[in-house]
Amino acid sequence: MVERALDIHGAPVYVRKEIVHNHYVVRALERRGAVFVDSEQEVPEGAVCLFSAHGVAPAVRAGAHARRLRTIDATCPLVSKVHQEARRFARNGRTVLLVGHAAHEEVEGTYGEAPDRTVVVEDEADARGLDLPRDTPVALLTQTTLSVAETAGITRVLRERFHDLVTPADSDICYASTNRQVAVRQVARRSDLVLVVGSRNSSNSLRMVEVARDTGTPAHLVPEVSELRESWLAGGAVDTVGVSAGASAPQILIDELLARLDELGFHEVGPVRTAVEDVEFAMPAHLTADRGPG
Repeated sequence: MVERALDIHGAPVYVRKEIVHNHYVVRALERRGAVFVDSEQEVPEGAVCLFSAHGVAPAVRAGAHARRLRTIDATCPLVSKVHQEARRFARNGRTVLLVGHAAHEEVEGTYGEAPDRTVVVEDEADARGLDLPRDTPVALLTQTTLSVAETAGITRVLRERFHDLVTPADSDICYASTNRQVAVRQVARRSDLVLVVGSRNSSNSLRMVEVARDTGTPAHLVPEVSELRESWLAGGAVDTVGVSAGASAPQILIDELLARLDELGFHEVGPVRTAVEDVEFAMPAHLTADRGPG
C-alpha cells in the first residue's frame, strides 16, 4: 500500500509509525520517498498520510481530519476486527480486558477505542491483581501477535477471577503468528540452534524466539545476516540449524542468512511445512485505480 501510494501521489508520502515492524522494509520505503513519523501532527497539512498495519485510535483519525490529511488506512484487517470487538463490548457495558504489551502501537490503538472501559493486562500477575469485583461483566481481547501459550495462561487466570467473562467467537491472535509459533516449535525440536529472522521491535518475531527456547533449544533473533554470530555455531555442538522468520520479514533476508550458513558449512536445506497460508487481503479501491483517495 505504501508503494502504491508512492506510485500514485509521488514522494513524499507520510506514514504514521512503521508500516510493519521490519527495519529492512522501512529503509527500502524511505529510499523511495516514504517519510515515517511518530504522530499525525508531524505531517504537513493536506499531505498524504498512511496509518500503519497496527491500527490507530479514533483520536488519531480525528487529528488527521483536523489537519485535512489525505489518509490511507493500512490497518491489518485482523487488527480492525479487534477494534470492532472493543467497540461492541464497551457499548454493551462490559469492561474490556486487553491482553498485550501496553507500549505496542497495536495496543495503543485498540485501547483508544474505549479508554474509559479498557484495562491492559500484560501478564498473569496483572490478571491476578486486577482491582475489579468478581461479578464485573468483562470481555477478553488480545493483541494479535502474542504467544499462544502465554495468552492461554493469562486467559485461565482471568476465567478464574471473573464469573461473567466473554470472548470473541474467533481468537484474536493472527493466523500468521499462530502458524509461525507452531512451525518454530516443531523446527526447534529437530534442531541444535534456532535462528529467527526479524527486527527487534517485531512482537511476533520475539515470541517465536521465546517459543523455540521453551522447547529447550537455544534460539536467537537475527535482524539481518551481519548480526549472525559465528560463535553460536562453534564448538561442534551444532549440527542442525533451524531457520524461521517473523511475519513481516522479507524473503531476501532469509535468503541472505541461508547463503551465509551455506558458507559456514550448513549446505543442506530441508523445508518443514506445518501450514499453508492462502489468505489474501484486497487492496483498497482507491489504490488500485490510477488516482488518489480524492
